[in-house]
Amino acid sequence: MKVISTLLIILSTSSLLSAQSLKPVNDGSEIQFTIKNFGLNVTGHFSGLTGTIQFDPSNLSTSSFNVSVDATTVNTGVDMRDNHLKKEEYFNTAKYPAINFTSTHITGDANGYTVSGRLTIKGTTKEISFPFTAVRQGDGFIFSGNFSINRKDFDLGGGSAVMGNNVDVSLKVFAK
Repeated sequence: MKVISTLLIILSTSSLLSAQSLKPVNDGSEIQFTIKNFGLNVTGHFSGLTGTIQFDPSNLSTSSFNVSVDATTVNTGVDMRDNHLKKEEYFNTAKYPAINFTSTHITGDANGYTVSGRLTIKGTTKEISFPFTAVRQGDGFIFSGNFSINRKDFDLGGGSAVMGNNVDVSLKVFAK
């Protein structure tokens, strides 16, 4: 009986240890977005990644993402526009300084992975799901994926008639 108990403890511990605990790193990561404004594509990016990632490609039930990006770092290359995006009508960074994603479920197949979870922007949380890839790099992984959201779902930009509703987001997150 003692041998069986010891074996069960070893097996359960080894499965917990196989999920790598990772931290997102700004250097090597890119959080980019594109939205139409006056019919033209406006691109920008965020930095200031924080959070924890548990990732085990052979046991996705032990994997999870809980990551945030600093909304005050919004950068479109135009200071006046960036300052406008930080105001209450858009990201309201004084009240909501972070954008957060927390996974609820991760699946995988031969083509890659799909993550489902809760995206919180400006105090509003919505369920999203998107495909991603995970490529081992050194002592970590590069996670890459793309998804689209409707800015109005998160009360971003009010009723602007010149700005598109769809925001395309491209992620490349280096975590180690």
